[in-house]
Amino acid sequence: MPELIAEETATPEFEASFGDPMPLSIIEHGDEPGEHDMPEPFAAQKTCGELMTSLYLLLTDTRLDPLAPDIAWGIVNSFHFVAGTLQRREDSLADKIRDMTRRMEPGEVFNKELEDLQLQCQSVIEQRAAVETMRDYAAAMYRACWRKAWSPSKGSKASSVTTASYISAVDFLRERALAKREKYQPDGLVVVSSGPAIWDDWQPIWTTMSAIKQRTPRMVVVTTGQRTGWDAIVAAWCAREGVPLVAYALTGRGKAAFARNRKIGELDISEAVLGEGSGIQANLYQMLRKKGVPIHAFRKPADAPKPRKPEASGEYSFRRARRYA
Repeated sequence: MPELIAEETATPEFEASFGDPMPLSIIEHGDEPGEHDMPEPFAAQKTCGELMTSLYLLLTDTRLDPLAPDIAWGIVNSFHFVAGTLQRREDSLADKIRDMTRRMEPGEVFNKELEDLQLQCQSVIEQRAAVETMRDYAAAMYRACWRKAWSPSKGSKASSVTTASYISAVDFLRERALAKREKYQPDGLVVVSSGPAIWDDWQPIWTTMSAIKQRTPRMVVVTTGQRTGWDAIVAAWCAREGVPLVAYALTGRGKAAFARNRKIGELDISEAVLGEGSGIQANLYQMLRKKGVPIHAFRKPADAPKPRKPEASGEYSFRRARRYA
């Protein structure tokens, strides 16, 4: 908590998103370019922090205490929802720019329309970056107050006839594509970490993940996307360490979990950290073992709740996998 309480200066992220706005921007479609101020960086950061800390102090040790994390989750998710809306608007504008650059026309009217469209897209990018900065800071305060990582409920941007506007638009799209690729396809060695939805012993997991990070500073963690138990513990570690997290959440029922395991197995995996659980976990263990992936395996804690039907728990399968794989 102390390290997240703002000092008298804004963090570099807020300074980058709020401190140096573009000279001109277009706020709404159809508006003329104009000079519009951004919120002051420290004020924006302070307000985002107070949204979480005020709620925490208000509800802690009251009858509403159990509801506080859900309410706070919704606040962070509201930033995430707006950021997603801006992302889709940005993609739509980028598609329009790309279409115009493919059908270049001579004349000032066409060039002016292209320049305005590009400025509008850049303005949306600036808005999205600011909203994402507020979302990320509110998520960090959520983690500090309630000791769990925030995660969204659903799924994580020379020809003789060319003109200066055409070249500028192409460069803009290229830079945007590179930035989006790094955001949605982070570069690094893949470490799979997966376990059951009921798991409270976080320290061994954090210790193992930290040891891997010392050997592999540039890493990407892949989990099975559960919001409780093992995956939640790993998500909290990733948030604390600033490590990219890719959640392979289920997209169906029945055999969807095994299909998800196969997709994870197609990755180029450097190490895996697995917890004993169901037959799904045993399947993942066996698959990675056959690929020769080094695995750090953890037995289910002795005091963990036991399922009603031992034969349905997959516990035997996991142990058999370790013995014979």
